[in-house]
Amino acid sequence: MSDLPLYADAGARALVILHERHLREFLATWTRAKAAGLDLPATDDPSYASLEALLRHVMRAARGYMTWCCEKLDLPDPKIDATPGDDAIEAAASQYLEHVVERWRTPLAGVTEQQTNQVTYAARWGPDYCVDAMLEHAVMHPIRHTYQLEALMAAR
Repeated sequence: MSDLPLYADAGARALVILHERHLREFLATWTRAKAAGLDLPATDDPSYASLEALLRHVMRAARGYMTWCCEKLDLPDPKIDATPGDDAIEAAASQYLEHVVERWRTPLAGVTEQQTNQVTYAARWGPDYCVDAMLEHAVMHPIRHTYQLEALMAAR
């Protein structure tokens, strides 16, 4: 990430770097969970129906956070491909992750701190977020699921 361009908002740049770091960490943890034969607890939430569904959920969310930021700031579409389905996500995960992080690198480079912090917008799931808060949410999302998988593996 050292070749990530300078941003008008250094905080946004830091969050892009952190998002990539933690998305990679999540995929590594997910791969260990899959190799260990981990079963997720039963739930009605389709995002937790299987390890593949969880992987797709995290990757799809990564796509959604950046597309939301670009929509709200009237920036061009970052052109992040649709997330592969549950049946294809495992085989495509590494390549898709590289695509997502590449598409995350530059859309927000020219956005100012005022643009990321001064206005809030409704998230797709309801509450209002400024772009900075959405980026923080995006960073925490793979961290939370990494923790979840680590805890489930430790409890076995």
